[in-house]
Order: sequence, then structure tokens, then C-alpha cells
Amino acid sequence: MADSVTARTPKRSLKTNAPKQSLGKTILHYKYFYLMVLPVLIWYALFSYAPMYGITLAFKSFDYSKGILGSPWIGLENFQTLLTDPDFRRAFWNTVIISLMKLITHFPMPIILAIVLYEFSRTKMKRFFQTILTFPHFISWVVLSGIIINILSKDGIYNQIIMLFGGDPNSPLVDESAFRPVLYITHVWREIGWDSIIYLAALAGINPELFEAAEVDGANRFRRLLNIAWPGLKSTVAVLLILQVGQLLTQGSSFEQIFNLYSSPVYSVADTIDTYIYRTSFTIGGDFGYMTAVGVVKSIISLILLWAANSFAKKMGEEGLY
Repeated sequence: MADSVTARTPKRSLKTNAPKQSLGKTILHYKYFYLMVLPVLIWYALFSYAPMYGITLAFKSFDYSKGILGSPWIGLENFQTLLTDPDFRRAFWNTVIISLMKLITHFPMPIILAIVLYEFSRTKMKRFFQTILTFPHFISWVVLSGIIINILSKDGIYNQIIMLFGGDPNSPLVDESAFRPVLYITHVWREIGWDSIIYLAALAGINPELFEAAEVDGANRFRRLLNIAWPGLKSTVAVLLILQVGQLLTQGSSFEQIFNLYSSPVYSVADTIDTYIYRTSFTIGGDFGYMTAVGVVKSIISLILLWAANSFAKKMGEEGLY
């Protein structure tokens, strides 16, 4: 009996001996792509990296006549003053409370709205509601604040309705217990439609045949949302939550919103880090070195929050930013 012969295919090496291109040749080869990126790089260099030199002000006693370079170094004195300043501590905790409450009250709303709009069977009705809810995002806080002030003033619609039912007129914008809820409600009203767009895009990327198959198998609407829609949204929710946490001390306590709505009667509950920096620097004639130190502390805390949120998302099995 003849021995069977097995043909063997020689293994191919994955390594290639092709010489690597130099950086100059690579740039020349992809010159049009690099030209498209160039304006963005210039913008970041001029407006994001070049101003970082101003961080040195945090370690100096700024003198207008000497400028940044000539002002004397004072080490960590500005940071020591910051830690013992009761006004800064008040502004810091106001920022944390307002930002956290905005995150809690607002973050789930666009997700819920996106799911509700996705379930709309009538396209025209869906577009109508989406347009109405997105429109406030494109109006500046200066204009919106004027509208809100007129509505909540003593002669506004809010108090007219209260008096109609026998209540006493009041102004939530000068009431310490009511001012923060006004911030939360108006923030949700302005941003819910705009923030829902990215979730609608994520839902649109889910294969509709999955929903049809689940419906044929007898799954109700809740089960379809829980087992099909939510897994398709999870990674998007994780990334946006990381970004929101990283910007907690900046976007959460929106300077434009608070600055245009608050007044001296509510400083104790409304004065945030950004409004504190503005008031101390430009209206009270404060020390720019000290205010830079405040900004540096805020940036460091934001960086720590971003890192913590990213690490938590990865441990939960979701995608991170890096």
C-alpha cells in the first residue's frame, strides 16, 4: 500500500523588507491631507497652547507696569491665599452642587427624548417636535435670560398665574431657595433637544431588522428597548458621560446662564468659580495672579474628574476616550 503524501504549503512570512518612508516623504505623499489639518493645528497652537504661558501668572505677583515677564515670582503664595479664602470655598461648593444637579437632572433627559422620538411612527410629527425642542439651543443665554426674567418678574406670566389662584407674587430669581431650580429647569429646556441628536444618530445605526425579529418573537416594546436599543446606546452614553464629567466645573455651571440671571441677593447660592473670577478680576480690580491660580486649580480638578470617569467606564466594560 502506497504511503499517502501530504502536500504542505510553505508558511509565508508576514514581515516585509520594504524600506520605511521618512517623515518628509510621508508628509509629501499625503500633502493634501496635511494641508486640510494645518488650519486646525494653527488654531490650536495660537489659541490653546500659546496662552498656556499665562499659567506662570499663578506663581507671580502680577504688576501691570512690568507685565508677565517682569512681575516677581512668589511661589505658591497665591494658592495658599486661595485655600484660606472663604469666598472661593463658597464659589467652589456652589459650582460642585450646581454642576452635579445639572448632570443628574439633565443627562438622562436627552436619552429618554431620543428613545421617544425614535418610537414615533409619523415622520412629520417627529420632525416637528425635534425642531421645536432643538430651537432654544441656538438662542444665546443673553436673549433667553431676558425672556426668563420677564416671565418670572413680579408683573410676569408666572406671578399672574399665581395671583389668579390666590397666591402671593414672588420672584424666584431673588429667592435663594428657588434660584437653583430655575437654573436646572432652564438648562434642560435649552439643551435637551440638541443633546438628543447624537442619541438619535446612535439609534439610527441599529439594524431595524433586529426590532422586527424581536417583535415577531413576541417581545413587547419595553423588552425591545431594553435588549436592543439600550445596548446600541451604551457606548455613546459612556463617552458622553465621560465628557460631561470632565467639563463638570465649566459647562455644568454655565457662566453665561448664571451671570445673566443672578444678582446680589442670591450670591450665596449662585456665585460659582467662573462668576467669582469675573467679579474679582474685572469689577473689584483683583489680582490676576490670584485669579490665574483659581483657574489652574479648576483645570487640575477637571483633569482628575476626566481621568476618574474614563477609568470607571473602562472597568465597567465600556469604551473610554483613551
